[in-house]
Amino acid sequence: MTKSLIVIDPDIQSGAPVFAGTRVPVQNLFDYLEEGDSLDIFLKQFPSVTRIQAVAVLEQARASLVASAHPA
Repeated sequence: MTKSLIVIDPDIQSGAPVFAGTRVPVQNLFDYLEEGDSLDIFLKQFPSVTRIQAVAVLEQARASLVASAHPA
């Protein structure tokens, strides 16, 4: 059984997807990266999120996008 990377619970951050075991919304990671901040800066700001969690979420997002892409 694979441990969930993301939790959606109406009692945590009003149901926003958060990193499992934290109250940190996953959206924060994408916001930081979109603003040009590095993963290290994000992790310093949110120490309850591990590098392994953050990278796994990014890999999951990439895999999801690639899987739904049409070949050229």
